[in-house]
Amino acid sequence: MQLFMQQMVNGIALGSIYALIALGYTMVYGTIKLINFAHGEVYMLGAFTGFYLVTVLQVNIFLAMVVAMLATSLLGVIIERVAYKPLRNSTRVAALITAIGVSFFLQNIMIYFVGPEVKAFPSPIKVTILKVFGLVITSKQILVVVMTVILMVALQLIVQKTKMGKAMRAVAVDPEAAQLMGINVDRVISFTFALGSGLAGIAGILVGIYYNSIQATMGTAPGLKAFIAAVIGGIGSIPGAMVGGYLIGILETLVTVLGFSNYKDAVVYALLIIILLVLPSGLFGKNVKEKV
Repeated sequence: MQLFMQQMVNGIALGSIYALIALGYTMVYGTIKLINFAHGEVYMLGAFTGFYLVTVLQVNIFLAMVVAMLATSLLGVIIERVAYKPLRNSTRVAALITAIGVSFFLQNIMIYFVGPEVKAFPSPIKVTILKVFGLVITSKQILVVVMTVILMVALQLIVQKTKMGKAMRAVAVDPEAAQLMGINVDRVISFTFALGSGLAGIAGILVGIYYNSIQATMGTAPGLKAFIAAVIGGIGSIPGAMVGGYLIGILETLVTVLGFSNYKDAVVYALLIIILLVLPSGLFGKNVKEKV
């Protein structure tokens, strides 16, 4: 039981990162029904922004998080305006292919400038080990979980309690009707991309702190798993993205400790298939009836 609880702690730390990235997917899809596959590369660029701020400019890690969040938020807005806005009235396939193209473009640009090698992320905080009821908890895990919870609560408050959050929910329901009611749809969509991309940027730094390594291709696998987390939780649902992220993080950790680390990705995809067979709209998704 103690071993199981220890792996739960490790899984929650990993799941926190997946949840942060998944929030960006679910917010964008919930607002404009677009799967932004470039989101994983935004997360990677957030990690490198923090890396250079901490190593080159000797910036405090928490200030680096703020700067990385602002930088990736701006990048998210630019991606939306340049790549997605012109295709807003096009087919879903065209937007999907464009998102994949943007993902490969950003990844290869970073490989060109920084190389494909793994870079050692500095440890900006003192690593301490706490023992609670026999469980080993590190200061890195505490930082990751606490930062994730704070950001998730802040996001939920923004969406539910602010004027912009109300506008986001209106655009998600019916963008044409929202525009008729005086809502600037373009501004709402840009804000959604900025918010989701900012969370991904902070997630990138947290990964660098947690694993002490980053690379230009680091966004591919976590980005895909975060998308799976959003689908499992019910894409378009913020609580669903959080639960999906934690579920995948815990599942991966348990599979690894059982000695099947080579199959952890397969187990995640198997979970996705099972969830979609049983609950096609995800754990927290809503079945939407369409008039024919």
